[in-house]
Amino acid sequence: MADVKKQEKDYTKEVDQLIPEAESIARSGKLQESLDKLFALEKQTRNASDLSSTVRLVKTVCQLTYDARDYALLNSSIGILSKKHGQLKGAIQAMVELSIGWLDEIKQRDGIEKWLELVETLRAITEGKIFLETPRARVTLLLSKYHEQLANSPNAKTPRESLQTASDLLSDLQVETYSSMERKEKTEFILEQMRLLIAVAKMKDESAAKDGKDSLADGDPEWTRVRVGSRKINEDFLKDPENRELKLRYYDMLIQHALHSSAYLDVAKYYHKIWETPTVKEDESGKGRVALEHMIYYVVLAPHDNEQSDMLYRLYNNPTLLKLELHYNLAKCFVTKELMRWPGIESLYGPHLRPTTIFSSDKIWEDLHTRVIEHNIRVIAEYYTRITLPRLTSLLDLTPQQAEEVLSRLVVSGTVWARIDRPAGVINFRQARSAEDVMNDWSSDMQKLLSLVEKAWMGVNAAQAAVGKMKA
Repeated sequence: MADVKKQEKDYTKEVDQLIPEAESIARSGKLQESLDKLFALEKQTRNASDLSSTVRLVKTVCQLTYDARDYALLNSSIGILSKKHGQLKGAIQAMVELSIGWLDEIKQRDGIEKWLELVETLRAITEGKIFLETPRARVTLLLSKYHEQLANSPNAKTPRESLQTASDLLSDLQVETYSSMERKEKTEFILEQMRLLIAVAKMKDESAAKDGKDSLADGDPEWTRVRVGSRKINEDFLKDPENRELKLRYYDMLIQHALHSSAYLDVAKYYHKIWETPTVKEDESGKGRVALEHMIYYVVLAPHDNEQSDMLYRLYNNPTLLKLELHYNLAKCFVTKELMRWPGIESLYGPHLRPTTIFSSDKIWEDLHTRVIEHNIRVIAEYYTRITLPRLTSLLDLTPQQAEEVLSRLVVSGTVWARIDRPAGVINFRQARSAEDVMNDWSSDMQKLLSLVEKAWMGVNAAQAAVGKMKA
């Protein structure tokens, strides 16, 4: 390929004369003779940097071979023309774009084999050419969808390999660096990459689970790449009303990623992003209700920390939640500093929550039980200075071993401070204070007291002065 240089000669008249003649020769059955004439003039127009004439000639070559249904000749002609010394970039782009337009028709009329041959030809031509990165990405997307269809077909012999191939084809494209591709199309490509990575990861996890291996290990590389891919998308761009569908797809995939690692707070935040979408929020009986319900479920399931507590209180104080009585009361249980007995929670909310797709999982139901226990321990630590282990276990409805395990986890995470005296069977929730701490607190209290006395004295003096003036 030659650099752009000044046109030396205009071959428009010669091209105008040759193209009808070549078409006539091709119709008479002498396709190769027709192409030879076109190739001869194409060399002259290419060497003279006559772009418009070269484009017309190469497109005519492709069109004649396509009309003759000679796909072997079409593929070879495209390859030969693209590799000509000093070939103009515009001519190659014109050939590729013209050929891409025929792909759907070839697939329906001539079968998948001819379609695959042309696709591979186009991918070979566009490889390594920056000015053809966008057409290459579009052709690769078509090939990826073909392999995905093979994986999903009932008679697929190697569905896992086909799906892996589809994912690898798209993942090799760094579309975020393509300057010639529009921002929306880039986002669609990245979302498609994420979707296929998630599909591969889930298939690997299922396979590992059947083999008795750790179900989180096999698909971990794909899950990691999903997270990396999500960072390539600008969330501010998704706020545009025109990109609403892309936004919903994006957060749906982030929810799947977060659920894989049991990051419940992230799931709640992603559902909150979905709920903030105007069309979703307005649908109070449909998508809006579902998003709000899921926000409550997952913020309750999330381990307690400042961020989780803040989000829970904001949702609890949201007037919209009042329309969902069950979910409002569930949030209220975790907001109120009162003990929740698990048998009561299970009997009250179990019939409503267990049939849902979320809490039908025994693991998630057990996670809810754990959050209830942790809430109860925080309440006990708030009101008790010391408590016996039997009393703690009775309040938590747990065995001593289970109570110690949960309490130890909260102490390690810094949620509560506690020390267990096993021989005495006593748990202390108040940290021993040094003499300096006591004196500092006493000094602070005395300063506050003296400040109040001073304010009162000044007020009395002012009142006495006012009374004296009135008597005078």
